[in-house]
Amino acid sequence: MFETIVVSGLAGLATALGALVVIFLKKPSEKMVSVMMGFAAGIMIAISTLELIPEAVDLGGVFNTALGFILGALLMFLLDLLVPHSHMGTGERDNGESQLKKMGYFIFLGIALHNLPEGLAIGAGFVAEEALGISIAIALAVHNIPEGMATAVPLLGGGVSKGKVLLLTLVAGMMTPLGTAIGFLLFGLSESFVSIALSLAAGAMIYIVSDELIPHSHKTHSHWANLGLLCGFLLGFLIT
Repeated sequence: MFETIVVSGLAGLATALGALVVIFLKKPSEKMVSVMMGFAAGIMIAISTLELIPEAVDLGGVFNTALGFILGALLMFLLDLLVPHSHMGTGERDNGESQLKKMGYFIFLGIALHNLPEGLAIGAGFVAEEALGISIAIALAVHNIPEGMATAVPLLGGGVSKGKVLLLTLVAGMMTPLGTAIGFLLFGLSESFVSIALSLAAGAMIYIVSDELIPHSHKTHSHWANLGLLCGFLLGFLIT
């Protein structure tokens, strides 16, 4: 369990890494953001379709897999309704330091809450197979880097200190291992439960890809987004 929490924590730390990119390199180029988001989308599609769903079917059958997939997508949909959050490259703008600061804190809260089910996904993967858990963690780490960037840009623009921005992104990232720890308490119940958890992770990841990563990656540099997606899918195929 300790090794799993460490791996999950490293995936969560990628959120703070995104903040560090902004702190030291200022705002990344739109082309870089498109490639990164496309890459995250590709690797998450590959892991969901080539590893998570087949493993879920093997453990619990088609019905449990379909149920978990629907629950995963529904969970992310409800989180988006309750705590929507923005990403780098959306083209959104806000005026004034106060508004930027409020937006930054709102994004921070949304990302922190979204990281809990991501941690559950890593935990479910490790319960099924160690290699699967590592693959999920890699995919989510790549996804978390632009999340950290999206948090840091408005907070820094709103006058929040670099140290506090880094601390906030660390807190948001550490929700991932917290979700993994909760998952370990739940996923030891039965193979059927693990099957539902794995397909829930797949549903959540596909929702993130469809709702956030692909649309935002294509807003500025569509061809670079496609390149990132293809490279991400290829890497996901190779590590599954």
